[in-house]
Amino acid sequence: MYIYQIMSNSFGYLDIILLGMIAGFIILRLRSILGRKTGHESKVYPNFAEKKFSVPSQEAKPLKKNLEVLEGKNKKEFLRGAEIAYESILTSFAAGDLIKLKALLSPNMFSNFSEAIKSRNNENIKSEFTFIGIKESSVEKYEKIKDNLFATVKFVAEVISVKKNKDNKVIEGNPDKIKFVTDSWKFTKNINNKSPNWYLSEIISK
Repeated sequence: MYIYQIMSNSFGYLDIILLGMIAGFIILRLRSILGRKTGHESKVYPNFAEKKFSVPSQEAKPLKKNLEVLEGKNKKEFLRGAEIAYESILTSFAAGDLIKLKALLSPNMFSNFSEAIKSRNNENIKSEFTFIGIKESSVEKYEKIKDNLFATVKFVAEVISVKKNKDNKVIEGNPDKIKFVTDSWKFTKNINNKSPNWYLSEIISK
């Protein structure tokens, strides 16, 4: 019995020593692989520490547009804007909205539209207008003259237009009939103006 206890204690000590040796071996292996931390290591990943980023000394200058021609993406964007302006001008004129018209017309055209609206009001004529949609639009002519750009656009649209007198009787148009209208409008823009807007400068009669 005494001998058995001695052997059991011996095996217990041997187990502890063996486990200690294994733990020490693992620690040494980890240290050799990972290295020792001293507290002065760089907090930046090495791959980024070696990379130098160039900072431009000045802001990049935008590419200068060729204003001598109107084509590609610029042409598509211009036509989209022209179609919106066409509808807005027609509906604003029918409603007598001078504020909206002033933002879309050249000074001379604004004067003409204002006089037409004033004359219509003096005669007690009521304008009823429904814009159905644009069937076609195309740039007929584009030119640059000194600091001014000019673009003539042909519009083919569907509208319902009616004029009524003071007794609310129809004197022009048909409220139940959609009609096709074809217009050629010239838009202008000064390249020195910071505003990107184009303005209606002329309605061309054909």
